[in-house]
Amino acid sequence: MAGEADAMQDIADQVRVALEGADLAAYAHLLDPGVHWGPPGDRASGCHNRSQVLSWYQAGRDAGVRASVTETVVSGDQILVGLSVTGREAAGGQSRWQVLTVRDGLIVDIAGYDGRDQAAAACGLA
Repeated sequence: MAGEADAMQDIADQVRVALEGADLAAYAHLLDPGVHWGPPGDRASGCHNRSQVLSWYQAGRDAGVRASVTETVVSGDQILVGLSVTGREAAGGQSRWQVLTVRDGLIVDIAGYDGRDQAAAACGLA
């Protein structure tokens, strides 16, 4: 099990580096081609593949939005990612959280949360 935990921590570290550096190419390598990104439990809305996720991030960058990673916490096959978002669409800065689900070394689902408590509970953290 230590090998799986180490692999998940490595993915969490790569997520941090890619998001902090706004490196979409590095982030692309972490995403499953069929990755879904949207509200928790809502598979119908949001992004439905790698290209759409990357386009969403690029549109935000183009609009002046920036995010810094405040935390990454591994819990089983999920990673809790805390973000501080600033820029034109996030006047004054906003905190956001994502729960990334990993299968076979790639992110297959990204669920976005406004509150850390809800995000932490979703991935089994107290």
